[in-house]
Amino acid sequence: MTSASVAQAYLALGGNVGNSRAILDRAVQLLCDRPGLRLTARSSDYATPPWGFKDQPPFINLCIAIETTLPPRDLLAYAQEVELKLGRDRAHEKRWGPRTCDIDIIAYDDLTLDEPGLILPHPRLFERAFVLLPLAEIAGERVIAGQRLSEASAKVDAAGIARLPPMR
Repeated sequence: MTSASVAQAYLALGGNVGNSRAILDRAVQLLCDRPGLRLTARSSDYATPPWGFKDQPPFINLCIAIETTLPPRDLLAYAQEVELKLGRDRAHEKRWGPRTCDIDIIAYDDLTLDEPGLILPHPRLFERAFVLLPLAEIAGERVIAGQRLSEASAKVDAAGIARLPPMR
């Protein structure tokens, strides 16, 4: 990867179907096995209450920082390929319902984008403790949409969220 064409991106991963920690670990591996993607940081795993649709099992969430030469649309397409490989069926799932693996692009450099299917930075970032806590863990000083992540994570309701010990 040449430095001129490398972007810093942050991805949020979550799931609550199957062995979520193992599935998300595999998702990180699949993402970063692709040429043009390099993992630079990974948060702890967090156990989180469901968001949106409440009547479902708790989620496991984490965030990663990557360097990538992929443009945002290509990164999104690849993230959705990884979701599909890990059993996600977007066509038949309930919005905010149970899923094996969800991968969202939270931010891509300082890019602001509003296109069908891709809004950057992620439009609900500052509402979601399950994204802000792991993201602040790996990039607390990063400013996204004018807000420092460490400060934003301190303001959001983190009730029921627990940082998990590393897997063995």
